[in-house]
Amino acid sequence: MKAALWGIGGAGLGLGLMYWTDPRSGRWRRSHLQGKAVHAAHEAGGAVGVVARDLSQRSRGVFFESMRKLHREPVEDLVLEERVRSALGRVCSHPGAIRVMARDGVVRVEGPILREELRRVLPRIGKVQGVHGLDNQLVPYAEGSAHPALQGGTMRSGESRPFFQEHWSPSERLFGALGGLTLTAWGLGRRGVTGTLATLGGVMLSTRAFTNLGLRRLTGMGAGRRAITLHKDINVNAPVEEVFAFWREMQNFPRFMTHVDEVIPGVEGRSHWKVRGPAGLHFEWDAVVTKFVPNKVLAWKSVEGTAVENLGVIHFESTPRGGTRVDIRLSYNPPAGAIGHAFAKLLGADPKKQMDDDLLRFKSLLERGRATGRETVTREQVAPRRMSSRGPLTH
Repeated sequence: MKAALWGIGGAGLGLGLMYWTDPRSGRWRRSHLQGKAVHAAHEAGGAVGVVARDLSQRSRGVFFESMRKLHREPVEDLVLEERVRSALGRVCSHPGAIRVMARDGVVRVEGPILREELRRVLPRIGKVQGVHGLDNQLVPYAEGSAHPALQGGTMRSGESRPFFQEHWSPSERLFGALGGLTLTAWGLGRRGVTGTLATLGGVMLSTRAFTNLGLRRLTGMGAGRRAITLHKDINVNAPVEEVFAFWREMQNFPRFMTHVDEVIPGVEGRSHWKVRGPAGLHFEWDAVVTKFVPNKVLAWKSVEGTAVENLGVIHFESTPRGGTRVDIRLSYNPPAGAIGHAFAKLLGADPKKQMDDDLLRFKSLLERGRATGRETVTREQVAPRRMSSRGPLTH
């Protein structure tokens, strides 16, 4: 057994040496790795500085907050009323329906309020600096339709705790990563369900801290079409009318998008997409145009129930020299969210790099009539064959 392990290790070492010392590509690989290492070192140094400053500022904030609580100073009634109104705007959907009056630190609140918001409003008012007492005269209602002042408005979720926020601060990410790694190490040293759950929890917490993505975007559950967002702009030496007309005809996409096999136009702005994914997987979905402004904006999204929910928004802008600036924002939710996105990158499918390469092919296609590495087309073939007045993507 030991001999087999030594043999496998020796074979792996030999293959590694061959990979890095290859006369044809080894020099480039070593140089590329060195550049990556230098970049990672600069990134790490910058991250350490950011975390140190964040920790310093938060420590000062905790100190001054503690001193404020120890030495309470009287607050003017008008100032206190404004502070309470500001707090109401964070936890109440109809703050204008509540009357606020303050006298010598005692706050009186009157008016209608939704019953489900009452349990958030009263504790929040009590936390306002300068409030020493609360006279609650609010009238709760089960539904907004029961009172004119409670109709409409936007529901407020309240102030979330630091670790439950969508984006973590540098300090929170540091402590989250340390806690996740510690929990993972503890779980790996245990057996049974407890160790497995601890390991999974530690890995999830560490991933959450390193990526600074919410659990919805990490797992893809409840993230809709925006688990992963790619943004890119590019200048094309072609009139905006020609560039927009090319994008409008979505069956042109396979000419420069290597992962798109076919886009079949339908009626009323609908289209059917056939796309190749990582590891040779194939996906199909239907999409519909959501915004169409000639020579300015083109947007689409996948229909409900699609395995890979996605959307795209493209803005077109003329440049002073007669070219076109194309601003593209694509969002999608792969299986397992950002975690699935990371595994796809491990398999060699990097959507960001793929998007960059596709847009370079698109630029070459419009400017030279030929997409590098793809089929050759003339400028006449690039221009749309027919411009329909009935709307986008209708034939």
